[in-house]
Amino acid sequence: SIGPIPTFYLTTEIDMERVADAREALTEKISVNDIVLKAVAMALRQHPACNAWWQDDHIRYWNEVHVSMAVAIEEGLITPVIRHTDTKSLREISAESRDLAARARERRLKPDEYTGGTFSVSNLGMLDIDEFTAVINPPEAGILAVGRMVATPVVHEGQVAVRRRMRVTMSCDHRVIDGATGAQFLKTFKGMLENPLALVF
Repeated sequence: SIGPIPTFYLTTEIDMERVADAREALTEKISVNDIVLKAVAMALRQHPACNAWWQDDHIRYWNEVHVSMAVAIEEGLITPVIRHTDTKSLREISAESRDLAARARERRLKPDEYTGGTFSVSNLGMLDIDEFTAVINPPEAGILAVGRMVATPVVHEGQVAVRRRMRVTMSCDHRVIDGATGAQFLKTFKGMLENPLALVF
């Protein structure tokens, strides 16, 4: 349950056409979630107030960016951590996330591989979920819930066009992240996915 964490939620919709095109152009197999993890890490670097814990009744800010990713196992959820996510290439994030997820499902993770994250990502897009809210993983102060990419008719540059769109919802611990800070983080994250060249190359 949410328990004592005073939580608020921010939702935005992202145009994913350029991400989809970039994935098709890459020779290696990079998932949408790999790109999301990288974009989250880069946005956290720009918004360090979101890269924080609520611990022992005070805020602890982190210089390092360690993104946790939610993985479903029979007992529930576990959150393996990609350390120094902001410094890693998409190829490195992809290889590490696949390895961590596989070992999580086989119950082969060491404790230090699923603790110490500074922010979490939960992606249910592969299960055809459009939008959801995720429960914060204490002591972290934020988690991003990622839905699936959906082809949607939208007005783009004055014309109706079918574009691939994705909805994300950020759950924030209000003791650490205020509304404006969370909104600025999401705006940066959205901008990175809508102009993903900096993430891909």
